[in-house]
Amino acid sequence: MGLAFLFPGQGSQYAGMGLSFFRAFPRAREVFDEADATLDFPLSRLCFEGPEDELRLTENAQPALLTVSTAMARVLEEELGLQPSCAAGHSLGEFSALVCAGVLSFADALRVVRERGRAMQEAVPVGEGGMVAVLGLSAEQVAALCDEAAGSEVLAPANFNGGGQIVVAGTQTALERFASRARSAKAKRVVPLAVSAPFHCSLMAPAAERVAAALAQCTIRPPRFPVLANATASPYPQDETGIRTLLREQVTRPVLWEQSVRNLVGSYRPAAAIEVGPGHVLRGLVRRIVPTFPCYAGEDWEALQQGVPAS
Repeated sequence: MGLAFLFPGQGSQYAGMGLSFFRAFPRAREVFDEADATLDFPLSRLCFEGPEDELRLTENAQPALLTVSTAMARVLEEELGLQPSCAAGHSLGEFSALVCAGVLSFADALRVVRERGRAMQEAVPVGEGGMVAVLGLSAEQVAALCDEAAGSEVLAPANFNGGGQIVVAGTQTALERFASRARSAKAKRVVPLAVSAPFHCSLMAPAAERVAAALAQCTIRPPRFPVLANATASPYPQDETGIRTLLREQVTRPVLWEQSVRNLVGSYRPAAAIEVGPGHVLRGLVRRIVPTFPCYAGEDWEALQQGVPAS
């Protein structure tokens, strides 16, 4: 059986994240020191002290989350002996999962996600695109409303998060038309997200090419345990070309999180999952998708020390 490691994506960051691990564990300090040296930037200080508005910037949030998640993963593995048998990551978190699985070195992943963050931010001018979360409509209803509201613009489902939550991405004017139609269709909630770009849709095509170029400078290795891909909800392949292709496509394709969790639990039957990174977003989503499946917060060190069932 074993454990599933789940790695959060952008939106889970907060000033102060990772500080308790940094103070308590030399292994965590090594990870933060490596991040600062690799990026030639005091990323650790930004994680610990903020300011929040600077930490929220996509080009900072992505390497910051990768660093905190990697530090936490190494402490869980080396201090508590909690070894993952499978993993998945939500959007940016997929890079954290691949570092944990040995596909990318931490330093290479840092450089790629820093470029990924910049490229995603620069793909669409600020204010021209965005994302909206909708609750209480089916995937088929959301897809149909996107088709109706798009007109000649880009609008598409971007995240299938589970528990009836779907996120839509596209141009701002198309999103406004979508929100109106979703409310008319009796959606429970329609919530514009505080993001700076329309992630995981075709508007991110320029960013995908920049990510591919950054990955071309990296060594890619086969994963040492299954990592489910956002774009397919299936395990990453063993071959280098397939891995590179999925990481490029991940930028423009929707995050199939609900199906990924269901496939992870159903195919690999881990005894439990740990959200390896800041916050509890994924833990909440897992509870909605598979209510009987235990998922622990990696930040809850006292609970983890009391024991996590791994078999």
